[in-house]
Amino acid sequence: MSSPVAPSLSSETRPSKGEGLSLWEYVSFTIVHTLVAGLLSVLSLGGLYRLGRLFGTLEWLVNYRRRRRFGAALRNVLGHKPMAAQRRRATREFFMRHRCDRLFYLIFDCLPRDKALALFSIENKDLLDSALARGRGVYLAMSHHGPYHVAGMFLAMHGYKVAAVRDRREGGIRRYIQGRFDRLYPEFQRMRVIFEDSFPREIYRCFHEGFVLGSAMDVRRVRRAGQKAEEVTIFGEKRQFLTGPLHIALRCRTPVVQAFILPERGFHYRLQIVGMLADPEDVKDEAAAVGEAVRTYAANVERFVRASPSLLSRL
Repeated sequence: MSSPVAPSLSSETRPSKGEGLSLWEYVSFTIVHTLVAGLLSVLSLGGLYRLGRLFGTLEWLVNYRRRRRFGAALRNVLGHKPMAAQRRRATREFFMRHRCDRLFYLIFDCLPRDKALALFSIENKDLLDSALARGRGVYLAMSHHGPYHVAGMFLAMHGYKVAAVRDRREGGIRRYIQGRFDRLYPEFQRMRVIFEDSFPREIYRCFHEGFVLGSAMDVRRVRRAGQKAEEVTIFGEKRQFLTGPLHIALRCRTPVVQAFILPERGFHYRLQIVGMLADPEDVKDEAAAVGEAVRTYAANVERFVRASPSLLSRL
């Protein structure tokens, strides 16, 4: 794939100066980043990964409240009370995975490009590339389960034009690292950020320009009146999933593909392309296609989380 060229950003998507961080946030994140980068230089990537799992284990031992919340979420996901050994194994892995993902995100900008690229693989990549070859972009339906924010940065490094729909109130650490990434690696594709309360025209523009636009559909609740949503049953509960980008994708004749990001040992990550949720070439009724796509999406999320319960999020 040819070297990416950074796109221009409109006022709707361009981050503010300093990525919107306060002075205290910027200083504290810089201190933490410097410390973790120092550990990386001493321990190497493998040593830092083992240290992350150690810290995660210690947190698992002392943070009984979060252990209890995870146990309740695990029962809800499985639909029954898990065996004690299964619960302990999944809970400990949850803490270790969460700690390692944070460490990796902090040192992502410290890795040489070739090293970073070697840590990422795409399963079923041909489906993604063939969908993009149609020239109308791709809507990548992600999930909050797993470090989905890592997927966008890896895809950008691989030369894909990437856009992400995000909550305007997302954590400061992500904005801080994204800012460092932009400044240190200007030759890489700048991931375009679209806030979920922005005007839909930015999403239309991304599809027309051939972007891979990703968002997590499995929100907890619809926050604003007028947002398009579809009710679906997942883990035995009725929930509303946002469908605005999905509607726009079908109107733009953009293929809709579902994917999950799986962390693996040693800070390796695998983007699993599950399959096509909606092929616009086959859609005759938009409302029916959206309903079917959301039901398929929810069923795939259920299977994914039950197979890898340590990736549970939103406890």
